[in-house]
Amino acid sequence: MKRTRSQASSNMSPGASNEGFISDVDVPVVGDRIEDVVIAGAGPAGLMLASNLTRYGIKPKIVDDRSDKTSTGRADGLQPKTIETFKQLGLADGLLRKGVKIYDICFWNSTPSSPLSRQRREVHYPPELDVKEPFVLLVHQGMIEDIFIADLRDRRVEVARNSAFASYQEEPGKSNLIKVNCYDKKTSTARSLYTRYLVGCDGARSQVRTSIPGTEMVGDSTRAPWGVLDGVIETDFPDLWSKVVVHSEEFGTILCIPRERNMTRLYIELNPKMKDVLSSEDATQDFVMKRAQQILTPFTLKWRSVEWFSVYKVGQRVANKFTNDSERVFITGDAAHTHSPKAAQGMNVSMHDSFNLSWKLNLAIRGLATPALLSTYEAERRKIAQDLINFDFEHASAFAAGDAKALAANFITNIGFISGIGAKYAPNVLNVPSPRVAGLQAGALLSPARVTRFIDANPVDAQLDIPMLGQFRIYFFTPNPKFTSALLTAVSTHLFSLSSVLGRATSAAAESYASQNITPTEADEFVQPHRYTAVSMLFTPALVTTLPKDQIEIGSLPPLFKDSRWTFYIDDLMNCTQKWIGDVVHDECVILNVRPDGYVGSLQCFTNVQAADACQWLDSYYSGFLKS
Repeated sequence: MKRTRSQASSNMSPGASNEGFISDVDVPVVGDRIEDVVIAGAGPAGLMLASNLTRYGIKPKIVDDRSDKTSTGRADGLQPKTIETFKQLGLADGLLRKGVKIYDICFWNSTPSSPLSRQRREVHYPPELDVKEPFVLLVHQGMIEDIFIADLRDRRVEVARNSAFASYQEEPGKSNLIKVNCYDKKTSTARSLYTRYLVGCDGARSQVRTSIPGTEMVGDSTRAPWGVLDGVIETDFPDLWSKVVVHSEEFGTILCIPRERNMTRLYIELNPKMKDVLSSEDATQDFVMKRAQQILTPFTLKWRSVEWFSVYKVGQRVANKFTNDSERVFITGDAAHTHSPKAAQGMNVSMHDSFNLSWKLNLAIRGLATPALLSTYEAERRKIAQDLINFDFEHASAFAAGDAKALAANFITNIGFISGIGAKYAPNVLNVPSPRVAGLQAGALLSPARVTRFIDANPVDAQLDIPMLGQFRIYFFTPNPKFTSALLTAVSTHLFSLSSVLGRATSAAAESYASQNITPTEADEFVQPHRYTAVSMLFTPALVTTLPKDQIEIGSLPPLFKDSRWTFYIDDLMNCTQKWIGDVVHDECVILNVRPDGYVGSLQCFTNVQAADACQWLDSYYSGFLKS
């Protein structure tokens, strides 16, 4: 929680005018506020982290060296998993309304002896990929930032603009505090503040990364130049509103992507096979336009307007460290990994770095987690970054070669990862493999499934219905709660008791949230968060049964489930139990632990007479990373 040097301070929200900084950087003043988290960078990764922390009741200080948000260009594609995440945060509606949805991808090719022609057309996300939103949503980075900034403003948090991160020093003699040094670009003055954690979301040239001892970017940088143009174009090319790869053996490759407001983004290869010397001065907007026209010949191509133009060079690199030795300074997004933009992965992976880190920081700041929890951030997200780099290298190579078959094959092989749904974490204290053969596996995401919410008979998405509040979800799957009543009652009693790990952690969480609570917003009136925190601020129990609704009542359930009545579901729509868990017989109950970020933690099956084993199993799992 936020503290002064001498006492706790419960509700001090950082603002936009450098409040919270120490004006004399060398002489800290007793009584100055200590931040819980300082976030350097207000792009999508930084704002995702800030938005989530604020939802959990942790108000960060956000510093950004820019005078305003992104207005044009930069990242532009949201994959299915990211769309799902925005839905769970209640931030997707405006993006879905304004963005362009891509459902297919086309491949065109020309050689000196054969004119440009379509080689194949593919569904972007085929039905066998189990996703709820089978499309890429095209919205530019500034629209993403707008959504987050509005959400933060509703929660009384602002970005401190024109504040460039300069360096940090750890101060072990002062309760493990970090002194963050910034530079005010408006007043040309140095400013400092103290924080418990620092997170660098400050891009590929991250100053936070370079400040972490022993941290460097590792990997390949091909330096192959590409131009990017966002604008409204006129053309007789027939596939303008699909995602298109156009390859000319003579002139190079274009990736064509439809954009919002009738625009089109073109990624244009400028120096195919690196056979020419092309200086930065030569890579002008006119040169890039002419190259695009050459590649698209015989089709015409003209621009009515250009909103954004840039030139970049392809490289795939990953930082060797995502955190410092004390695990109080972290990096996310482009600060930790860089790659080509053509697979629309960067913003997605970057935001999910922050999504992964946010709930772990919340529990650490509140004193509820052991050090083992924060240690999982680097292991989990560096693996994903390396997976991304490996995919991107093959994808970019096939792209530049113009090999439609190789590009399509690479895409199909990696389609789960590209969508975000297939990203998986290795076993650790959070992801504990089960011997049970089930549709869900530890370290993987929940798959889409529909159930009926008992209390109001609404059909809902099981994986989305419980909002993102920083809690674990504990699902209990049983065909008939009457046949497993002994187990359900024993677990209910145990989880309410201080003899259990979750019982003690729940009591500690209640004290923490009482002193550092969550700022309510108007949107919360429609979500009603208390429906999901009635039992605990730390976890939400959910009961799923195939028993017909007219054969059971909420009043007959054990107290744990009676108190959490909004998470009692009837599995009568698409056999969620079978899809997620597999076969469950009448006297069995499968318990499924789901992490706050929607990944499966662990699952196990128990019979009605194994209540003690179930309680011990739950204690064993949560004691791996919660203070007990």
